[in-house]
Amino acid sequence: MSTARPTGPSRDEKRQMKSAARLYAVQALFQMEASGQTVEKVRVEFETYRFGEEVAGEELAEGDVGLFRQLLEDTVNWQAPIDQLTDRALVAKWPIARIDPTIRALFRVAGAELTQSDTPPKVVINEYVDVARAFFPEGREPKFVNAVLDHMAREAKPEAF
Repeated sequence: MSTARPTGPSRDEKRQMKSAARLYAVQALFQMEASGQTVEKVRVEFETYRFGEEVAGEELAEGDVGLFRQLLEDTVNWQAPIDQLTDRALVAKWPIARIDPTIRALFRVAGAELTQSDTPPKVVINEYVDVARAFFPEGREPKFVNAVLDHMAREAKPEAF
């Protein structure tokens, strides 16, 4: 008697898809801010052309579409309180408006996930530090992102610490 396993992504593949969705959400938010495009237009572009795209002969990861959509929706809907949370985590005289646009997009998406999801804060922090490393592999930005997100997480979900 054969016991057929259900087909579909493995646990590791699901994790990779979620990580890719986070990266794509940061890129999409950056694109929205830089181009003035609507969330709907950018969402459709990413889902149609970016998920699984081939770049320099290497195929990009398929993203978790549901998580990607939720992150975009939550980020757009909760941007003002997320920006306030981020401002409180930043050093005085460095409001979010003065932060690099990629880092700003990252803080907004991470802030949405910290405040609007059940994902454990430590997972959120680790995931977005990895996103920062993808954008800034040689810089100090990942450490900066870690410090700010830790502060944001402790304020948003103190019970997790």
